[in-house]
Amino acid sequence: MATPAFEKETKGLPAIIEKGHKFQAMVEKMHAFAVSDPVAAGASFACTMKMDATMKGQGRMDMTELCVYEVKDGKIISEQFHV
Repeated sequence: MATPAFEKETKGLPAIIEKGHKFQAMVEKMHAFAVSDPVAAGASFACTMKMDATMKGQGRMDMTELCVYEVKDGKIISEQFHV
């Protein structure tokens, strides 16, 4: 799901790293974080991420997302998050 702050899909390592820094700046406090075991299929893998966090200016949120990653030459080249 795309939001004004984040695109639905991010491609390229510099963009993925920048997106991570941007997200960290939005978090006031992380209460809990869990990632499922990955499921692999060809050049992609998926996992779920569950997060309980207080976001700056938005209060506490409990989120679960399906995360899908595409891999090429042993590196993640794109990521997609589905709520």
